Amino acid sequence: MASTIRYGIVGTGMMGVEHLRNLAILPGAEVVAIADPTPSSLDWARNALGDRAGGVEAFASAEAMAREARVDAVVVASPNFTHRAVLEPLLATDAAILCEKPLATTMDDAHWIVERTAERAAPFWTGMEYRFMPPAAAFIEEVHGGRIGQLRMLSIREHRFPFLPKVGDWNRFSRNTGGTMVEKCCHFFDLMRLIVAAEPVRVYCSGSMDVNHLDERYDGERPDIIDNSYTVVDFANGVRAMLDLSMFAEGAEHQEEMAATGDKARLEVLIPPGDLVFSPRTGFGMPKAVERRHVAVDPAALAAGSHHGATYYQHEAFAAAVRGEGPVRVTAEDGLRAVAIGAAAEISAREHRVVEMAELGL
Repeated sequence: MASTIRYGIVGTGMMGVEHLRNLAILPGAEVVAIADPTPSSLDWARNALGDRAGGVEAFASAEAMAREARVDAVVVASPNFTHRAVLEPLLATDAAILCEKPLATTMDDAHWIVERTAERAAPFWTGMEYRFMPPAAAFIEEVHGGRIGQLRMLSIREHRFPFLPKVGDWNRFSRNTGGTMVEKCCHFFDLMRLIVAAEPVRVYCSGSMDVNHLDERYDGERPDIIDNSYTVVDFANGVRAMLDLSMFAEGAEHQEEMAATGDKARLEVLIPPGDLVFSPRTGFGMPKAVERRHVAVDPAALAAGSHHGATYYQHEAFAAAVRGEGPVRVTAEDGLRAVAIGAAAEISAREHRVVEMAELGL
């Protein structure tokens, strides 16, 4: 392959534009095609492309892009419920694909994607930006390196702003998103699997829609998406993990916090500011020996998106895979398993019960 990778972007809403901004600063990347059925979204992409927009072909569909555009790689950032339909023509090409999370909104569609991608030689990558936040990556490296001893407990907290408006308000309904625990939280369930290095056995989620969107109506229908929850996941190796989510806490000092507790120490990561806090066990009544260090992020990567630089670093890794210089680090199977935990959490919250992963065929 030539040193320059020719990219197409399918879905040029908020996340698609973030990909455009990051590809603009990625060495060896050239966006040559964009696709979206909504003219205003294509205009957002043209604004993000600026002076480069004149050399970029615009299409109304993924089918047209797959048929007519000459691309080496495609980023799929279309609405969740469209992923299977968008991927079908793209999977028939030789282009590498990065598909944004969640991989799909249903287990049937996720399995279909896994089966189809297994037949391809070109890389297929599930977009899981949170793995690539430099502070989170450093946190994971230290946990896997044994700094806290044997991991026993993992806690993840996201206290953030409500879901933002999207074209057609598609993200207000679980039938389009898979539900909050799939749409938003698959990132964190993916992190749990990565950090714990085991598969989940059972899930319990207590969650509901208590604050956000209560007065909104779309064609007379009220949104049905969870805005706060606690989710506990038991893993096959005995480690337990918890996700604490609030979608009405944008005033929180830290949007994301993760804490891994082992038999020798505790390690936290705070995002922002991007600090790691190491707290070894010292014995009852003994002075604490807390260490804190900052993990730097490239300012250009920070400025190019809203994921603490992660979108840029993920694109670096994806480009390496496209060139044959590195592995696919987040597979379609990873995407399916993150969706499965989210789907189990949605069932648990609705039915007020523990859900065994075996119920989902895993």
